Amino acid sequence: MPGFGMLRDNFDDGVVDPVLWPQSYGDPMEAGGRARVPCTTGYAAYRSASAYTLTWSQISLRVWPPAPGGATTAACSILVLSGTGGTDAGFLVDRAQGALGVYLRVGYADPGAVFPAYDPVAHAWLRLREDAGLLYWEASPDGVTWSVLRTAAAPVWTAQPDLSLLLEAHRDAGTPDHAEFGSLNITRPGTVTPSLRTTAGPGPFTRTGPTLSGG
Repeated sequence: MPGFGMLRDNFDDGVVDPVLWPQSYGDPMEAGGRARVPCTTGYAAYRSASAYTLTWSQISLRVWPPAPGGATTAACSILVLSGTGGTDAGFLVDRAQGALGVYLRVGYADPGAVFPAYDPVAHAWLRLREDAGLLYWEASPDGVTWSVLRTAAAPVWTAQPDLSLLLEAHRDAGTPDHAEFGSLNITRPGTVTPSLRTTAGPGPFTRTGPTLSGG
């Protein structure tokens, strides 16, 4: 069973991949190297196949939430869904309320949810991962350096082989807009630092023995 780390998409070919995202709805699309999800009073989403596990794996991506546009709630969700409705884990970014919700829900409720003030720089990248029985919710300004927002014991369902990823947008009112997502589980490019030689390089080979001659 593949982990979520195997679900990768850079959203740069202009097509919603039907193999990666067979359960999508509400007319999402790709534009400019990003997944674009309409944010209206209806619901729209990229949704993956129900074919992954979160154990020893992760989802990480760049997030551009929808504009408030006069709404009370204008949000995008990044959720790992179990096979039971309302049992899930992930993030909800709501620019209308200026909050980032960090969730581990059962029955659509999470008494331990945390709500840091949303910072579009510090929370530009979001990651949910499982490591040795713990879940980590993390944020990053660049996809390289991560800060932990929350930890919790991984519930049993995170090891199931039929989990899916949901990238959804919705608003309660106001001007229609869209949420965008990028670089799903795509490693950020690093910087190569040139090596500084501190010792002399190899010198020329000097023959110390006689040459070979035929006999």
